[in-house]
Amino acid sequence: MRSGIIAGGNWITDHVKDIDAWPPEDSLANILSQSSGNGGGPYNVLKDLAKLGAPFPLTGVGLIGDDADGRRILEDCHAHKIDISQLRVTAAAPTSYTDVMNVRGTGHRTYFHARGTNALLAPEHFDFRSRTAKRFHLAYLLLLDGLDAPGPDGRPRAFDVLRRAREVGLKTSIDCVSASLERQRAVIAPVLSEVDVLFINDVEAEHVSGIAFGRGEKLDHTSAQRAARALVSLGVREWALIHFPEGVYACSARGELIWRPSVRMPAGEIAGTAGAGDAFAAGVLFGLHEDWPMPRALELGVCAAAASLRHPTCSEAVINAADCFELGRKYGYRT
Repeated sequence: MRSGIIAGGNWITDHVKDIDAWPPEDSLANILSQSSGNGGGPYNVLKDLAKLGAPFPLTGVGLIGDDADGRRILEDCHAHKIDISQLRVTAAAPTSYTDVMNVRGTGHRTYFHARGTNALLAPEHFDFRSRTAKRFHLAYLLLLDGLDAPGPDGRPRAFDVLRRAREVGLKTSIDCVSASLERQRAVIAPVLSEVDVLFINDVEAEHVSGIAFGRGEKLDHTSAQRAARALVSLGVREWALIHFPEGVYACSARGELIWRPSVRMPAGEIAGTAGAGDAFAAGVLFGLHEDWPMPRALELGVCAAAASLRHPTCSEAVINAADCFELGRKYGYRT
């Protein structure tokens, strides 16, 4: 019987700096505190799954540098019982890192990213032979030069990775980062026929679907539903999940629509939003791995995301699944 989640893609060290305000160009902001933590889709999701108490194997795939940041990643994976047999070390480039500027009081953050070893990740680094895992998660497209680039057939090389994963029986999922409209459509849309579950935020969903639906009080739910259906029509095999600060729309390949509002976290509890999307993905993947119905998986997803908001790093504040659900009960959900 299959068990476990493999996650591959970006492995990043986040250097997080809490600042008092975002400064205009040529002026000064004060650093109030700083810390380092995990970053990148597979790293965040696997660490979050470990902290949620996942009762199944966790495996990472990627490239890191032969440097201090790379060694910290290996030590952190060991501490969280993440299999690193496919997390390869290279001297060809430094470990990827991001300077995250987090504005205390608003939670808004700005990223300065060095691609490093992640730019070298290629299809040949993924080995799905003799694997008994159940699911494969790939992130982040549009931030993986070697996988975003077109292959011999003109499609992004990530298509080949996802196809090979599905051929050996893995359920696939992807996440991406925000980029220009043209790049979103050129890289994301062509791979969706090999994707079982798509995780995508509101900005990215508008770009790929071509349907605008607004933000906050101006969020047009009817248009958001149309965008979710449009993503499925582009080839997503099982579920397209569009997540917003207000919640998430899930649309199945059969046309079923589910709205799951987010947890009503008090402003004073929010220390930063970095990693919230990956915490959401980890909660959903936990539930899907355990064969929960989608509404229950979405509930854990939004509760895990809420938990992550309580610390400026991506995963420090994530807690076990039972306590995440309790957090949702404590604060309630948006109407």
